[in-house]
Amino acid sequence: MGARFEEIDWQETPIGAISLRRRRDPLLGVDVYEVKLDDEYLMSSLFTVAEEELARLGLAELPGTGFDVVVGGLGLGCTARAALDDPRVRSSIVVEGLPEVVDWHQRGLLPLSESLTGDPRNRFVRGDFFAMAASVPGFDPAAPGRRFHAVLLDIDHSPRHVLDSGHADFYTPAGLRRLAAHLHPGGVFALWSDDPPEAEFTAVLAEVFETVEAHTVTFDNPYGGGKSANTVYVSRLAAR
Repeated sequence: MGARFEEIDWQETPIGAISLRRRRDPLLGVDVYEVKLDDEYLMSSLFTVAEEELARLGLAELPGTGFDVVVGGLGLGCTARAALDDPRVRSSIVVEGLPEVVDWHQRGLLPLSESLTGDPRNRFVRGDFFAMAASVPGFDPAAPGRRFHAVLLDIDHSPRHVLDSGHADFYTPAGLRRLAAHLHPGGVFALWSDDPPEAEFTAVLAEVFETVEAHTVTFDNPYGGGKSANTVYVSRLAAR
């Protein structure tokens, strides 16, 4: 390993071998942080626009201030940091199923690590997001049954392309109703997807939430040229 490439960490997990790598991109002149699961790339610090927009678009739907937020999936920390950059956020719980990923941030291995661990509003919770969403106690082990103003989710590739088959039930009306029970009236559920907007999934969301919008988020692709795109679904419960 040298200045051009470093495998910062590599660990076996129940879902495969996860690794954190840093490489120097000679074309762009920047350090690029990448996470791989076995041979599959999960995320790159070059492509974070949609992860940040997940927080911005989701929180933009909320009036007022003093928001309590759940972020599903820690990764490089981009969604969590974007949520905390909104001064209206009072608290953030970041639910991460892989202790290795939490450890990376607690050890300060990533560019956003210190800003997350040093923000008193933020807390990491090690747990299975999907199991917590389906449970009565919910997302905060210190306050079972606690409700939140927003849940921002970026774990699976898309509702159709899940990392684990056990996640599939979450993307059904029944699974989303269980999630909605952890939101305040008028609360928001926002979801990142690597696929284009899907009318079928938008219809599923509309069975549970009062308003649903699928945003196409475009960003520059320095390698392929032109633009790439992700989808951010933003759904809001009735305020009653």
